[in-house]
Amino acid sequence: MLFNSFDFILFLPTVLILYFLTPHKFRWILLLAASYFFYMSWKVEYIFLILFSTLVDYFIALKMERINQKKKRLPWLLMSIATNLGLLFFFKYYSFATNNANGMFQSFGIDFNFPHLDFLLPVGISFYTFQTLSYSIDVYNGRQQAERHLGYFALYVSYFPQLVAGPIERFSQLTPQLKKKHTLEYDNVANGMRLILYGLFIKMVIADNIGTFVDQIYADPTIHSSLEILTGMFMYSFQIYSDFYGYSLVAIGAALIMGVRLMDNFKTPYLSINIAEFWQRWHISLSTWFRDYVYFPLGGNRVKWARWIFNIFVVFIVSGIWHGANWTFIIWGALYGIVYLIESILNKQLKLSNDIKPFSVRHILMAIKTFVLVTFIWVFFRSQSLDEALFIFENLGRNFDMESNNFIIPNTVWIFLSLFLLSDILLYNKRFDSWVGQKNGIIRWSIYSILIFAIIVFSGVENHPFIYFQF
Repeated sequence: MLFNSFDFILFLPTVLILYFLTPHKFRWILLLAASYFFYMSWKVEYIFLILFSTLVDYFIALKMERINQKKKRLPWLLMSIATNLGLLFFFKYYSFATNNANGMFQSFGIDFNFPHLDFLLPVGISFYTFQTLSYSIDVYNGRQQAERHLGYFALYVSYFPQLVAGPIERFSQLTPQLKKKHTLEYDNVANGMRLILYGLFIKMVIADNIGTFVDQIYADPTIHSSLEILTGMFMYSFQIYSDFYGYSLVAIGAALIMGVRLMDNFKTPYLSINIAEFWQRWHISLSTWFRDYVYFPLGGNRVKWARWIFNIFVVFIVSGIWHGANWTFIIWGALYGIVYLIESILNKQLKLSNDIKPFSVRHILMAIKTFVLVTFIWVFFRSQSLDEALFIFENLGRNFDMESNNFIIPNTVWIFLSLFLLSDILLYNKRFDSWVGQKNGIIRWSIYSILIFAIIVFSGVENHPFIYFQF
């Protein structure tokens, strides 16, 4: 069930009305049923995966809490990790791993092949797997008490607004809110609806319209000039940002109406001065997950220089693997690691300060530099193979003399993209709901009218699936 579908337009208000009409002690049942229905709307069979993962982590956490010695809790934690990552590997990485293994066997003349298994990737499996893993690790480390109410734990794993594409929430932040008795509050409804409206706008009007032209470039770069290819590359930067940012805003807004505050997942990342800041502002719930559960346990930056470099590469490469079973994602993550290290070393050697006045000349120039770097690295993320990524760069470098006539973008797309860029600048370190809520009635309703009009009239002809659903 897509957020930008007619089904969701019926589903969300129905759930919200029933939620506030249902006595507090039964609301978890309603939300759990709604969440499972929401998930089964994609493929009914995969509900058994989320049920299995839920039960395993629920009982393992209870077992770990009964064991006083941390060392003796370790086998149970490893069981949780093996179960969750095993499911993730089987459905997401098995084909990639076996295809590469079979190719290696053939290169050595070994007559052996792993069987080919072709499964549809369960939507959201990467997200709820990491969510349950964080809970198990926190219980193991004594930072979190095990939840004894199976229903609330199941709801934590499957809460529908953020189930299939995040934000990836921590148990200590989400579950207490799910247990709290919430009343219907005007501010929550108003701010939630503002976020949903803005999220649908940047998804349906910006991302979906841009996606059509990005697809043209990647379908056959040989028929496009270098300028057109470069335009398509920059367009993809805005497509993936507005697509995922839009989803996150709808998720946050839907939860907010119920009084539940999900973490912000994006904070104007393309205004970052370097790659380090970019990852503090892009997909924040994932980057903080890797920081807390991978980078810090490896020693963070409190280790020798060579080990710190190793830690950085592990985090970025694992982040790339998390996104997809393809060498393109591994290269994508490795490139971020390389650029991150180069910038960190240069800043240290040149003693450059990151304390820069917002929108000063230095901030603007460094933000442009970061945006250009990110745009070129996105090519590996968007490409289906390394050959395709290299083919894009090859044609970018040799099609300078070709006329630019195969890539016509309507003026309306440029206008709304410009409005989106302007809004991103205005929302620097702010969130749309609080920003627009402070405006007077005329300005506020003018903005609402423009967004609604744009969604109705200028939504993309092609309804592109949310990009992060494939992860």
